[in-house]
Amino acid sequence: MTLPLSPESLLVLAVLVPFLGAAALPIFHYIPNLREAVTLVTAGMLLLVVIAIATPVMDGIRPEASGFEIVPGIAFALQAEPLGLLFALVASSLWIVTSVYSIGYMRANAEPRQTSYYVCFAIALGSTMGVALAKNLFTLFLFYELLTISTYPLVTHKRSEEAMRAGRIYLGLLLGTSMVLFLPAIIATFVIGGTLDFTPGGIFAGKADATVLAVLLGLYVFGIGKAALMPLHFWLPAAMVAPTPVSALLHAVAVVKAGVFSIVKIVVYVFGVETLVQAGQSGWLTAVAGATVIAASVIALKQDNLKRRLAYSTVSQLSYVILGVAILTPLSVLGAAMHIAAHAWCKITLFFAAGSLYTSAHLTEVSQLDGIGRRMPWTMGAFTIGALGMIGLPPTAGFIGKWFILSGALQSANWLAVVVIIVSTGLNAGYFLPIVFRAFFRPPGGGASEAGAESDMPREAPWPIVAALSMTAAGAIALFFFPDVPLALSKLMIGAEAWTTTGL
Repeated sequence: MTLPLSPESLLVLAVLVPFLGAAALPIFHYIPNLREAVTLVTAGMLLLVVIAIATPVMDGIRPEASGFEIVPGIAFALQAEPLGLLFALVASSLWIVTSVYSIGYMRANAEPRQTSYYVCFAIALGSTMGVALAKNLFTLFLFYELLTISTYPLVTHKRSEEAMRAGRIYLGLLLGTSMVLFLPAIIATFVIGGTLDFTPGGIFAGKADATVLAVLLGLYVFGIGKAALMPLHFWLPAAMVAPTPVSALLHAVAVVKAGVFSIVKIVVYVFGVETLVQAGQSGWLTAVAGATVIAASVIALKQDNLKRRLAYSTVSQLSYVILGVAILTPLSVLGAAMHIAAHAWCKITLFFAAGSLYTSAHLTEVSQLDGIGRRMPWTMGAFTIGALGMIGLPPTAGFIGKWFILSGALQSANWLAVVVIIVSTGLNAGYFLPIVFRAFFRPPGGGASEAGAESDMPREAPWPIVAALSMTAAGAIALFFFPDVPLALSKLMIGAEAWTTTGL
């Protein structure tokens, strides 16, 4: 895909397009069809721009665009590199599907303030593009914070007491961790490393001892609160009070992905994998990530509310990405990058299915889902595909990332990580498969069909919802059979020399 613009211009356009769409949306506040058309056109344009950037990046070109400089050596700047492009491709492609889903969901549930919803959603996607394409930590931090602020109105969309309380937790924890931990880590990085630029191989080699690296890594890992490592995870379950498309944004498209993406990018391009290996930094991070994976999975087992179960699943699944980085082998880091993409397609399918159940039948609890698969086969079929992806079973994308992470753990004899992956896979099956069993193999229960009348029995949700969840389910399978682009970008991120040492 080529557009008649330079790669540098396309880079700027990738960030600007969502903001331009956000500015245009209020014009059509009283014409919903045009308002939603603007959303779809903006999302489509963004995907075309990101795809156009992919060609030079795959050819080894790293287009850059620089703006203002606040102090010598620290400037607002963008750059397209393989990991950032992978994240941008995931977010921009899923924005289109989420927009289709939102049209069906927001209208069917007569949600208020729909124009502001679409505006904030577009700003959040623009912020996500900024995070993905940031050339340095300064630029990443600016867009990271804008992402927090722009999604706060979405979390509090219902404006109920519960929603406002969740919003306070959301804003307080994410801004608090940024100001107290993330920002000081960035300042220290500049003082020690002399630059904030993302650099292949990192910037700390020969400049910091193991203790300093451990402290800095800890500040980044816990300061990036969007990654939802325990004990700084509780904002995510609290935010489930938001409408389901917002939950999808939080879990699959932008927010938590921005968190784990930032950690992977900082490990690879600021610390450098080889530098962290030499400093012996794998052990404690493996333990923290592994504990989060297991603990969140155990908590998910006990949740009857479907969205809360999915929320704790996300806390667990995100930590697979951190675990892959913590193992510090080329295979495991590649697996971490692949799991960002796989989790996005699988988890958004699960949330779309949860929203479909709510819209069509007002079902919110796992215990209400007996027999629902017979009446909503498209919804629960898609849910099943998403669940298999989260367990890590083929033929879903979730298998690929976990396979590379496990391979990296075996290669480095990191037996703690191996045990975590095996045990957590069993726990994943333990909280997903009973839902599938209930839906397809138990007789219908109560819920919306309790009156017994045929007209009261749940049907599939409106077609935009069903179309969207079917597309993401298909994407979760397609990514298993056609992983070439994300795999190629992940290998480019690692570097040819490091990749040849894997023997694959």
